[in-house]
Amino acid sequence: MAPNIKILAFEATPIDSIAKIVATARESYQSQKTKDVEWRLVQLRKLYWGITDYTPKFQAALNQDLGKAPHEAILSEIHHMIQDLELSLKKLKTWVKDDKDIDYPWTFTAMKPHIRKEPLGTVLIIGPYNFPLMLNLAPLIGAIAAGCTAVIKPSESAPATAMAMKEMVENYLDPSSYFVVNGTIPETTALLDQKWDKIFYTGNGNVAKIIAKKAAETLTPVVLELGGRNPSFVSKSTDLALAARRLLWGKSLNAGQICISQNYVLVQKDIVDDFIKHLNASYKEFFPNGPKTSIDYGRIINERQFDRIKNMLDTSNGKIVMGGETDRSDLYISPTVVLVDSLDDPMMKDESFGPVWSLMPYDTLDDAIKIMNKVDSTPLSLMTFGSGVENEKILSQVTSGGATINDAWMHGGIATLPFGGVGESGTGSYHGRASFDCFTHRRTVVEVPGWMDKLLRVRYAPFSPGDFKRHLWMTSTKPDFDRDGRPLSRPAYWLWLVFGLGGTSVKGALLRWLVVLTSAYTAFAQYRRWLA
Repeated sequence: MAPNIKILAFEATPIDSIAKIVATARESYQSQKTKDVEWRLVQLRKLYWGITDYTPKFQAALNQDLGKAPHEAILSEIHHMIQDLELSLKKLKTWVKDDKDIDYPWTFTAMKPHIRKEPLGTVLIIGPYNFPLMLNLAPLIGAIAAGCTAVIKPSESAPATAMAMKEMVENYLDPSSYFVVNGTIPETTALLDQKWDKIFYTGNGNVAKIIAKKAAETLTPVVLELGGRNPSFVSKSTDLALAARRLLWGKSLNAGQICISQNYVLVQKDIVDDFIKHLNASYKEFFPNGPKTSIDYGRIINERQFDRIKNMLDTSNGKIVMGGETDRSDLYISPTVVLVDSLDDPMMKDESFGPVWSLMPYDTLDDAIKIMNKVDSTPLSLMTFGSGVENEKILSQVTSGGATINDAWMHGGIATLPFGGVGESGTGSYHGRASFDCFTHRRTVVEVPGWMDKLLRVRYAPFSPGDFKRHLWMTSTKPDFDRDGRPLSRPAYWLWLVFGLGGTSVKGALLRWLVVLTSAYTAFAQYRRWLA
């Protein structure tokens, strides 16, 4: 990271300019230029070089906002986006092709059913403060790839990153299609007053409800990337040293301000003391001189969030068994583990969204599963370090947006895998192909030839019993199950399915064979004429 990098002071976008910005973005979309795949690829390539060229400034901004180390800025944000971009650049021409591998009755083959991939339009991206670069630009990658125009509203809680990102977007991307609007609640409200074709929001559930309610007024679809009280599971089958090391890493990165990190760890009662010893051993290994002096450890974003996390520690009835240091003047909270014995403890009831988490002892696997489902039935993330049988039972009985076995939230660390919540942890997903799909409308298209009108006679008045019966023969199949819902597997069934072409009667099968043979004869005749 180069020294003395200048980052402009945070400046809100004039509210009276927001309507014009949105109108410009919509006019750009309506010009049809974004539907050109080559145009999209050019924008993605420019974004690639924008991120690359601005890396030193982004590192400085992330350090200023979050105390994020330069190498952490690369690993957790910049390189993550580059990987996502590289996949989009490599695969976009494949993604945009019409989808013809779809299911429909063979009798409609002549209509050439297919699905077109079309951009949704002009979209709004509202980002959070914890990964203020990646969580704004990663959705933008999908919007560009899909052919949408977009306006980004970064979090004002990470002002340096917001200003650096605005500068990069304005210098590298199409100035009539992509914008960054900075500000606080008034500017966000002004943006939500505009009509959008989709709103992509990452943040907390309370704000998500406001956005979803506002979007509902205009029937605007939303993607909500939220959080949750994410569980982790440790049992006698666990490699305790490995689990302690990996879970500590998951709560130390970005000072624990990670929506998919563990909020609590369920530990089998017999091994609680041993697990705590391993946690403290990893703590000393990671931070031999303490986290506060380590260049690898960041800071809480602001005083409001510091006070919230500190209050969880102060009001807990549990026992601090690792860490516990705080310094408000430095926005510093060390990685901290609290041993609790009640689900009503503040450490269990609230999402920490910071470097603090709780240990909750349990007796049996079934008890642990009951606790997980009671604390938060739809968390964003789940991490389990049990045996194969234990892990499978947990995955089968506990719902989550994503899950990792034998590590801390690694499912969210692979840039090209779909990422998203379920239930109260969010709706929709993105990253990789999912980002393209997120901003794409799948438009079903059929082309009905004129010569098919006789085959479609059944739909016209006056009603014809004969045509109706023939239509049912052509479009119906014989069920492969009995009246009790059990599948049929008799040889006769399969022989009829193959040689009867799925017809429900002898007449239906004969008619289908007639169509097949006629089509084959026609094709053969055309082939002979071509040879001649």
